[in-house]
Amino acid sequence: MKNIVLLLLAIVMGMSVAISQENKGPELKWNLERYDYGTVYLDDMPETKMDIKFTNEGNEPLVLSHVRACCGTRVHSWPREPIMPGDEGKISIEFRLAPRAQRISRTVTVTSNAEPTTSIFRIVGEVAER
Repeated sequence: MKNIVLLLLAIVMGMSVAISQENKGPELKWNLERYDYGTVYLDDMPETKMDIKFTNEGNEPLVLSHVRACCGTRVHSWPREPIMPGDEGKISIEFRLAPRAQRISRTVTVTSNAEPTTSIFRIVGEVAER
């Protein structure tokens, strides 16, 4: 009888450890999956400064170790301090749009202690003549 009780206790403890490890660590979640400018016209160019917001949906502090942007996009600021679980952070960027018809395709890549370690935010759209 003692062996059965010990076996059941060990099984229950093992299952509780397995369940508690499912949601482990920080998790970077973008507030928007991507930003879509849609079609913008040469005579009405939009503001190209923006704040990209994200939330730590994990259960441990999120630490951004590196933020980089592509092709003429400049990262002005990003949080250097840990983002606590449930808290929001923002990355401030700016980019240029040449005054000509073109596709808008920019990326901001974040390296952090979340899983996966790299997360990409995309900015898309199109510049056209009226």
